[in-house]
Amino acid sequence: MGILVKKHAAGAASGLLAALAGLGAGSGVAALLSGAASPVVSVGNAFIDATPGALKDWAVETFGENDKVVLIGGVLGVVLLIAAGAGVLGVHRRRLALALAAVLGLVAIIAAVTDRTLLADWWVALIPGVVTSVVVVGVFAWLLGSLDAAPEPAGETAGIARRRFLLGALVAGAVALGGGAVARLNSGLEAAASRLRVTIPKPTDPAPPIARGVVTGVDGVSPYLTPNADFYRVDTALQVPDVPAESWHLRIHGMVDEELTLTYAELIDRPLIERRITLTCVSNQVGGDLVGNATWIGVRLRDVLAEVGIEPGADAVLSTSADDMTIGTPLEALTDDRDAILAVAMNGEPLPLEHGFPVRMVVPGLYGFVSATKWVVDLEVTRFADISAYWTDRDWSEKAPIKTASRIDVPRSFQSLPADDVRIAGVAWAQTHGIERVEVRVDDGEWAEAELAAQDNISTWRQWRWRWTDPTPGTHEVTVRATDASGYTQTSERAEPRPDGSTGWHSVQFTVD
Repeated sequence: MGILVKKHAAGAASGLLAALAGLGAGSGVAALLSGAASPVVSVGNAFIDATPGALKDWAVETFGENDKVVLIGGVLGVVLLIAAGAGVLGVHRRRLALALAAVLGLVAIIAAVTDRTLLADWWVALIPGVVTSVVVVGVFAWLLGSLDAAPEPAGETAGIARRRFLLGALVAGAVALGGGAVARLNSGLEAAASRLRVTIPKPTDPAPPIARGVVTGVDGVSPYLTPNADFYRVDTALQVPDVPAESWHLRIHGMVDEELTLTYAELIDRPLIERRITLTCVSNQVGGDLVGNATWIGVRLRDVLAEVGIEPGADAVLSTSADDMTIGTPLEALTDDRDAILAVAMNGEPLPLEHGFPVRMVVPGLYGFVSATKWVVDLEVTRFADISAYWTDRDWSEKAPIKTASRIDVPRSFQSLPADDVRIAGVAWAQTHGIERVEVRVDDGEWAEAELAAQDNISTWRQWRWRWTDPTPGTHEVTVRATDASGYTQTSERAEPRPDGSTGWHSVQFTVD
């Protein structure tokens, strides 16, 4: 019985080591092939595309910006669990176990060649999957072979050839680690190097200086400008597209008088504008942090669209990213005076890779899923009746203006405050309208008007603060609501993000000492 247990453990280890070696080898090869994706990413992308919208919503709500890490971890966990099970099976049914390993390899191949994010020819994408399959089956066969290659003492059928198993394990571990290191070192290498070579010209239409008094001075309130490293990221890209500026180009076509293709050099040679704009993700829950404010530099989209000439009847632009994400945007929002831009810089530097380098769209007043295409490479002027975009195919709205919202940053939930210093503060936003008033109430008391920081422009959020001058000890709940310049006051009615953004008042419980 002891020998059998050892062999089952060794079998499970064989499956795990073979899977890790195959995934490492496939990922390393993918990193060396321009435009190819690692097997794990390809399988993850297939899972994302097949996942029901409600499950996607739950993942973003539960894990926020860590949803990609959780997904990759989940894919790896399932693969490794199957591999370990195949290893145990291989102790008794080697051919069946090897067939199961081959099927896993086939899944990786199919996921790779059908990956919508594919930037290379299909035959290039095929290579990492084939390498993964060959390594998995080869290592698995070697390690399983060591399980009955040596006789045991009288009374036992077979044992483990320990030297052979150890050699195979060492080789498998080296392949897994080496492939992973190559993948890590080469991830986004061309785009990263290209970004270092980029120099953004000074905008011909710079943003005015930030208004004095845009911050409240209350510790804990979100900074007026969100640092790039802290800016939220929600997208479906498990692997950031590796798009160098030198090879990037944008095609503008469809219902236009004359098509236009722009290179990166041609784009940044055009008049650039600088604007401070707050972006909000439609997945942001009431009081959530999927919102940020930044300074953007780019080319006005309305100027580019005027240049190509819009045919009568067009009402939408279908934008496509380098990884084949499609987003439909109302044409009106790209041609009115809100200054929608093809952005090339964020907070004074070229766009970070994960935020769309080399070029992305930034449209004030619209949730990102209908406007903020990263790594954009194609703009098709069209009609909503004639297009099918990624998120609208999944039951989200075609047109999604950002809803007036407010958030309490101070105090944090369940924080204790001294009775002589009960400060309530936070941010509110109503892009393209501007915030006119913010009110707070403690428990079920009367609404009190908060002090607003200066307004920089109507496309950015606005800080606010309020001091409770006569607090009573104990546990309390503070609630906030905002009114925008159109006269609309936030509704108390709670609505989930799907299909066009959440609603409701944000509340925080705290204690007065």
